[in-house]
Amino acid sequence: FREYQVIGRLKPTADITTPTMYRMRIFAPNEVVAKSRFWYFLSKYHKMKKTTGEILAVNEIYEKKPNVVKNYAAFVRYDSRSGTHNLYKEYRDTTRVGAVNQLYLDMAGRHRVRTRSVQIIDVKEIASKDCRRAYVTEFHDNNIRFPLPHRVQRTSEKRYQRRFRPARPNTTW
Repeated sequence: FREYQVIGRLKPTADITTPTMYRMRIFAPNEVVAKSRFWYFLSKYHKMKKTTGEILAVNEIYEKKPNVVKNYAAFVRYDSRSGTHNLYKEYRDTTRVGAVNQLYLDMAGRHRVRTRSVQIIDVKEIASKDCRRAYVTEFHDNNIRFPLPHRVQRTSEKRYQRRFRPARPNTTW
């Protein structure tokens, strides 16, 4: 997915010469889908549709610091087989788009929700102290270590490789 900023408004008429402009941040695979989702959401909240409106701009939004790990909070509404539900989830990622990709995969895996059934209300960067979920806060340790419990030592050159050895390899040290 990519993040787009879509700006649109009602087409100017004789009655309304300067209609209100609406801006949305939309996560979509391309510009065409971003425009489509823009009209989908706008028609739900305002008396507008594609034929009565116009899109003024579509811009892709990029992350300012894509090399720094950040915490993201996602507020989501989704339609399940039984009804509509609201949801709050947290993710750690380097970009908003990465966090949204995690969100879509998570929703598909845990809730069997299709991408079209998910409505992202808000995705915002949050401080470490504001994180609520244990699966995010467990990575907030400065001395965190990732042990390597089972390592198989490989030979440096192909000529030293052997299919059969007299002893089993030592994988812990």
